[in-house]
Amino acid sequence: MNYPKISPKMGMCRNGLQDMWNAFMVKGAKFSANDIPLCPTTAVSPPSRMISYDDAKTIHRRELRRGNDDYHVDAFIHFYIDDQKFDGKQSSIWLYPEKALSIISHFSGLIAPDFSTYADFPEPLKLWNFYRMNAFGYWIGTLGIPVISNIRWGTEETWRYCFDGNSKHSMLALGTVASGIRLLRNRQLFEAGLFKMVELLQPHTIVVYGSADYPYFDILREQGIHIVSFPSKTSEAFAGRKQYE
Repeated sequence: MNYPKISPKMGMCRNGLQDMWNAFMVKGAKFSANDIPLCPTTAVSPPSRMISYDDAKTIHRRELRRGNDDYHVDAFIHFYIDDQKFDGKQSSIWLYPEKALSIISHFSGLIAPDFSTYADFPEPLKLWNFYRMNAFGYWIGTLGIPVISNIRWGTEETWRYCFDGNSKHSMLALGTVASGIRLLRNRQLFEAGLFKMVELLQPHTIVVYGSADYPYFDILREQGIHIVSFPSKTSEAFAGRKQYE
């Protein structure tokens, strides 16, 4: 499917002033009490395949070198990778949204960006990254590209705002790759946040990037929630290596 190649127009309230905060992304959006824009899931079904933004860029460069400007890849782009690969000085999807859109438009859809919100981040920085996550996802959705809202939470104090921008009774996505749940000491926090999210948002489907082979996902399955999991790139490579050992 070919999506419209729309260049965002930087809004100007008077000559010489430009939209430095990407306000164009949230035009028409609804906001929570914490001023987090709502990023509704617009995808009607789970992805058949997921690919990182970093790999999507590689595919994009390859196809352009071949002169294939109209290529299409049946995969959703995700951002469960190091922030520097999509939020660095030269790679930032936030600073260069037109460049990001030129890549995203060739794929089947998008998981809203997963900007990091580490526990040791200052609170304003966490809020800023939640804002950007939902603003970017909302904007892509308004362009007709299917989007799945991304869920991320931290320690308990983040619960007052981290679920703000997600729709109830919807399909949501989350990553377990960098969640630290492989370590026993981190599982209780992950489990508490997961169940709090389900209590507040009541999703019918959760798309998981990384392993969903944990007891709390089994509990959600028993509750009738559809869990769709995709192995991480690292686990796929490890499985392939084990196959030939």
